[in-house]
Amino acid sequence: MTDVLAELRALRAGDLPTHGGHTLAYVYDSGLAGLDELAASAHALASSANALDPTAFPSLLRLENDLVATAADLLGGGVGSVTSGGTESCLLAVLAARGDAPEPNMVLPSTAHAAFHKAAHLFGVRPVVVPVDPVTFRADPAAMAAAIDDSTVLVVASAPSYAHGVLDPVAEIAAAAAARGVRMHVDACIGGWVLPYFRRLGVPVPEFGFAVEGVTSVSVDLHKYAYCPKGVSVLLHRDADLRRGHYFASARWPGYTMLNTTLQSTRSGGPLAAAWAVVRQIGDEGYLRLAERTLAAVRRIREGVAAVDGLRVLGEPDSTLLALAADSEEFDLFTVADEMRERGWYVQPQFAHESSPLNLHLTVTAANHGTENEILTALAESVAAARAAGPVRVDPDVAAFIAALDPGTLTGEQFAGLLSAAGLGGSGALPARMAEVNALLAAAPPALRERLLLEFLGTLYRPGKSFT
Repeated sequence: MTDVLAELRALRAGDLPTHGGHTLAYVYDSGLAGLDELAASAHALASSANALDPTAFPSLLRLENDLVATAADLLGGGVGSVTSGGTESCLLAVLAARGDAPEPNMVLPSTAHAAFHKAAHLFGVRPVVVPVDPVTFRADPAAMAAAIDDSTVLVVASAPSYAHGVLDPVAEIAAAAAARGVRMHVDACIGGWVLPYFRRLGVPVPEFGFAVEGVTSVSVDLHKYAYCPKGVSVLLHRDADLRRGHYFASARWPGYTMLNTTLQSTRSGGPLAAAWAVVRQIGDEGYLRLAERTLAAVRRIREGVAAVDGLRVLGEPDSTLLALAADSEEFDLFTVADEMRERGWYVQPQFAHESSPLNLHLTVTAANHGTENEILTALAESVAAARAAGPVRVDPDVAAFIAALDPGTLTGEQFAGLLSAAGLGGSGALPARMAEVNALLAAAPPALRERLLLEFLGTLYRPGKSFT
């Protein structure tokens, strides 16, 4: 056993760090000592239990109901289900709204999470994408209202949007949806657990939960700012009738009658127990203190970015997420990301889309309190290094060639050649520096970029080392 764990630790050593606030995307760190050990012990106690049947494992029913109740207290009530993550919560919100409509559509701001496009693909719901304000990046209530028609089954807003960290005008959008008798979902996967505490700290956070008339469902992830292990999210509905649409039952076979509250059937009790233990251990006052630390870190970083020559924050962020853009073409943000990684910090590049330019995403957590000056110093040094290196240039002929490609007609061999040219071929391993690769990907239209990255994903997932 010791050798197996040692091998696993050696493998994990090549990953991005999940603690200490150095990975400013994907992970959420409270910085609290002992929390990981508590969660791991709770997970072990329930990992073999199966939430498929709450009558067989009533402890898991109790854990889920307690987590839903705590989320409901934060967001103004409702009934709910625990899911595997934000994407599943959003999928279920769309599924519940879809019903039996023959040609349903859902109205989305262009900043809505990609999970809704996944739901559209899976459930046959046409996405009606509405551009956001080009400066604030908030959804436009009037444009959203105008996009609703007789086939609309759901309207979506974000609290906040992932790309820019801004809250959409939920009340106005919900009113427009309610006036047409359409459901309204608020994607609060990132903000749902922390913004209510920001409000208690005096931040003027507008209501976005069930206190807003017309909001019919809200999603909130516990593995984000509730600082629980992955993956645990909660989807809340205003009432049980609205929730019923994503429940599933089948007695049309000779086995047990299958009953599901989520997309999954078998669900390990491990994540439920770990989340329950963490939420109970931290408690309401603990989350308030964590929110206070997070808020201080966000404010300090945002203030410090203004002093970094060449960087600016996009929009007016309301939460814990910052998008940093370049003020000039003297340097390349893809190079800044590479330089940050060399200095021990991971920031996430976000490609240009509509009025949003290329930028770097930062997810700030409680663990970043106390490291703000280190982050700002690394940013300043990285910008200086990128400016000295000069911007990454894609040959105009190459860019024109890429822009003219049709991903629907290319063969697997042709994609392999493109991947190799982009530095993504061969073993499937990424190069140490990604600026040139990202510059090529940025030159590709979205559909081609999607296909290239899916092909690359296929090179990563292939048979590894057999244990036989």
